[in-house]
Amino acid sequence: MFRVLRRSKDLGVFSTNHRSQFIRASSDLISVHPEVQNAVRAGQPVVAFESTIITHGMPYPDNLRTARTLERMATAEGVIPATVGVLKGRLCVGLTSSQLEELASDNDAIKIAKRELVWAMSQQLSGGTTVSATMFAAHRAGIPVFVTGGIGGVHRGGETTFDVSSDLTELSRTPVCVVSAGVKSILDIPKTLEFLETEGVTVATYGPNKDFPAFYSPSSGVKASMNVEDASSAAKLIDISLTLDVGSGVLIAVPIPEEFAKDGDLIEKAIQQGVIESHEAGIQGKEVTPFILQRVNELTEGKALKANIALIKNNTLVGCAIAKELAAIQKTRKNHQPKSSGSPPNTGHPSRIHPQNRTYSTFCRKSVSLCTPSEKKRCIHRSHSNQVQRSPPVVIGASIVDLVARLRYPDILYGGPTNNGGVQIGFGGVARNVADCMSRLGEKPFFISALGNDIHAQSFRHQCQHMNLDGIVHLNDSTATYCLVIDNNGDVLLGIGDLDINDSLSTEHIMQFEDRIVQAPLVVLDGNTTSEVICYVCGLCSEHQIPVWFEPTCVRKAPKPFHSDAWRSLSYTSPNLNELRAMYAALEGEETVNFNDDQLSLTDRLRECLQLSQRLLQDIYCLVITLDEDGVLVVRRGEPEEPFIIGRGNMGSEDPSDISAVHYPPLIDSQENIISVSGGGDCLAAGMITGILGGLPQDTCVKMGLHAASLSLSSHRSVPDTITPEDVSEDSLSKLSSLEGSRMM
Repeated sequence: MFRVLRRSKDLGVFSTNHRSQFIRASSDLISVHPEVQNAVRAGQPVVAFESTIITHGMPYPDNLRTARTLERMATAEGVIPATVGVLKGRLCVGLTSSQLEELASDNDAIKIAKRELVWAMSQQLSGGTTVSATMFAAHRAGIPVFVTGGIGGVHRGGETTFDVSSDLTELSRTPVCVVSAGVKSILDIPKTLEFLETEGVTVATYGPNKDFPAFYSPSSGVKASMNVEDASSAAKLIDISLTLDVGSGVLIAVPIPEEFAKDGDLIEKAIQQGVIESHEAGIQGKEVTPFILQRVNELTEGKALKANIALIKNNTLVGCAIAKELAAIQKTRKNHQPKSSGSPPNTGHPSRIHPQNRTYSTFCRKSVSLCTPSEKKRCIHRSHSNQVQRSPPVVIGASIVDLVARLRYPDILYGGPTNNGGVQIGFGGVARNVADCMSRLGEKPFFISALGNDIHAQSFRHQCQHMNLDGIVHLNDSTATYCLVIDNNGDVLLGIGDLDINDSLSTEHIMQFEDRIVQAPLVVLDGNTTSEVICYVCGLCSEHQIPVWFEPTCVRKAPKPFHSDAWRSLSYTSPNLNELRAMYAALEGEETVNFNDDQLSLTDRLRECLQLSQRLLQDIYCLVITLDEDGVLVVRRGEPEEPFIIGRGNMGSEDPSDISAVHYPPLIDSQENIISVSGGGDCLAAGMITGILGGLPQDTCVKMGLHAASLSLSSHRSVPDTITPEDVSEDSLSKLSSLEGSRMM
């Protein structure tokens, strides 16, 4: 995520290390929100915001309300907001809603310029970052555009006190564009511009003239040396500055909207009085500006605060427009850049390094980046017979110790009496089950999960020796445990879980195995992982063109990828009907979901599945929808006869009408043959994935999945020990010739 640059004496250019190495080294100090990280990776527009406006610029709750408004404005403009702040000693780029509230309501939050950054972090303090500290963080995160209210400058009397804001020195050495309403009017604006000129900082006003704004006033009476008339011109200026690597930032000075400038004289008089009072009170250094701003707001009866909010909103709109234009320029250059081994130009973003010498059973011409359906092209397939050695798939998600209590009789005794039954201890977790079943079928994936340092973890490792457990992370927490109560028919009655460790598996833990992920032909991700991990993995796989199979886990967790753009990076998903409904509802912004389908016929359920699938198939390549006793519906782009996609590439046809749907009946046709439903869906997915990785036809892949699922349903264990590669051999599957799919579309 972060750029690590070193100048080559021979070439006179910058070379770029792989960003993940720097992230791992700094993960305890710097946290970049996955949504921000993914946007930077994908070349999408991102805008950074400072946080001293939250901690010191406005009173609570105006500060929180304004911060959230700015982020919503950016999102509405199609730009990812990244508010920067320090929380408990950690520099955060992209604050969550709860972090914003925590910072806004913290009376002990300090003001953190770049000078104080190291000290504040070493002391585990929280605070708002000034322009200088925010520029530093934005640059480290690969964000080239930063929006603020106004920058610091040379204080009045600075020729004798040498009181010069670190904002100016940071502009002279950090290649980030700062969009502001000029320099705060309480400062010496002519001397500030002289200082920036001396330091070689490009300063341009935004609009038709060169009048340099003075925060609350559209004109300070001082002229800038240049101006940019619109966002496109500003973006070209910034792009050239970044490409030439001049080593300094760009200041775009945006005048306050005229309707809020009418109180400029009143505010200016209040500023003069605030300056006098600060001198009389003996206030010095960084405490001067907050004191004067608060006094000005009091003297103007809130008019200064309204003007302050108006100008930062205006700056946000301008900054977002510039960020979008800049992203478009850089994307155009990348698309037209000849492929060579030479060093890439400095774009202000981390370089994108793709693994070399990778082979796939199928591949595509275009990358799988976050793109629109119209950009997606039909894949070119390589036959399975020509497949060469490839890296193993990766499975990421939960490992759970299962305590399964099965009732022996249909009548349940409540209130304390003992119910006759049996209790078994096994191992589950959706991702673990998938990895287990795939390993038993001969496709041994690299499994990433979290265990505690307890006896359950020891037992897990002993029982799962047949799996590749090199991706297990041991945390100071209890291994996840789940108690399942099943009736005598095998249906689940009640589940109780201690699953907190799943939330502790963080992006930093996943980053340890990034090299494994980017080499995989396919990555399986379950819904037990956090939204942050889902965003990170989806973004990483999107950049490196790796298909992702999302296992929803349950209705509550199924919508996780659909609360952000992460879902657009999914290639496969395997929901049941209720999980599909929850996904669709999250995508459409619906708050309620109707799960009542007891009265629906199979025809009605299939029809609903097809209707809901249409929306998801705009970006997702294939849906494997489980229908319990009614079998499986496979809906995908392309024809059923075409091989499934693994490895690099966009998924399927760009024609939205080129969609196929095939319904397959279940292998077990009687409820009496079902011992337990726990693990059936996971084995179905594992069997299908194993077939897909083998380059087998759709019908064969589904037969493999259904056969593996039937073995699970007929067993007390989620993944029976008896599953072997022979179960999905050609001879075994030939006995299932009666299992024929019905074409729906």
